Amino acid sequence: MDGSKRAALIELARILAEARVPYAVIGGVALQIHQSDPRTTIDIDLAVLARDQIPREHLRKAGFRLTGTFANSENWIGPEQTPVQFTDDATLAVAIGRAQEISVESVKLRVIGKFDLLREKLRAGSDPARRRSKRLQDLADAHSLVEGDATLLDRLTDAEKKILDTAP
Repeated sequence: MDGSKRAALIELARILAEARVPYAVIGGVALQIHQSDPRTTIDIDLAVLARDQIPREHLRKAGFRLTGTFANSENWIGPEQTPVQFTDDATLAVAIGRAQEISVESVKLRVIGKFDLLREKLRAGSDPARRRSKRLQDLADAHSLVEGDATLLDRLTDAEKKILDTAP
């Protein structure tokens, strides 16, 4: 995991645990955790069940600052200017419940499981509303996950396998 986000990530994990907010780290940071190949990402993406569960006051007290609110996300800036994005995308609810706990400097961090991450990358990579560059990165991430663990293919639906097969 990229060290520049470590302080913000640990503080987020601590705050969310204290507030008892179900969550999962998703996106590029989750990919960094699940594979050994380097993956650069600017922000920390977190899935929550509902945005009204975000412990805003605790975040503010810890030095996080709200920067924007959108249809399915809320953006913050954390320590060392680390961007943080919370999403309450309902399609991630089951993945939040199945999130894996890992220890980072004695703090429990909830991370989306590898298979759920693969499915999310395929979904995002096939979403025509996303910028092409983002879709291509998501599909590259999906391929990277499968290259690292071919058994993931066995659990995909035919439609999901087709997305992988047709990706550039």
